[in-house]
Amino acid sequence: MLSPKMSLYPIKKAYLRAPEHPIPIAYEDSWLALKWVASHVGGNGSDAWLNQHADFEKVFFAGDSAGANLAHQMAIRVGLEGLPGVKLEGVVLANPYFWGVDRIGSESGKEFAPKVDMLWRFASPKSSGSDDPLINPDKDPNLVKLGCKRMLVFVAEKDILKDRGLYYKELLQKRGWNGVVEVIETKGEDHVFHIFKPTSHEALVLLNHVVTFIKHV
Repeated sequence: MLSPKMSLYPIKKAYLRAPEHPIPIAYEDSWLALKWVASHVGGNGSDAWLNQHADFEKVFFAGDSAGANLAHQMAIRVGLEGLPGVKLEGVVLANPYFWGVDRIGSESGKEFAPKVDMLWRFASPKSSGSDDPLINPDKDPNLVKLGCKRMLVFVAEKDILKDRGLYYKELLQKRGWNGVVEVIETKGEDHVFHIFKPTSHEALVLLNHVVTFIKHV
């Protein structure tokens, strides 16, 4: 839905998923995909379309739910390892899949909370649990290494993950990240509502926020 609204060339990665491909395979798979994209910076990559059209000076990452978690982690990896020739302008996280052992906000009153713990164990059987830095930014020593200067985070009022998205902004500020993060809450909606109701008023409002964020370069 985004591309017709602006001159945007999206690249979507269908990453390898658990349980057939346990975490951290999804992260490594995504990083390999980004390195492949970056291989086109000089115009000599294997994909002619990318060679001709991609503007590597204005790159954005975006994802929803687990995809938002991946976008967050890839931004950190850009900050740590770099992608030569690629400038990561910003990252959009829609209902990011973050979690932790200690309950925050309204999580303690949610019946589904223990199942979120189990879901992470299922996807990452060798993980240390819900305080794994891959799912809990508060436990990640590399959080301030985010390779961008702007973040846009969407949360939904009825989403069990809402408080994690709200805390994300507070956490970045507390850690001293030298960037700007904006959090927008959609009232009356649940997790990834924009996928299930893409033409709803609320989804279109979310879309317009993304367009504004990307255009503001």
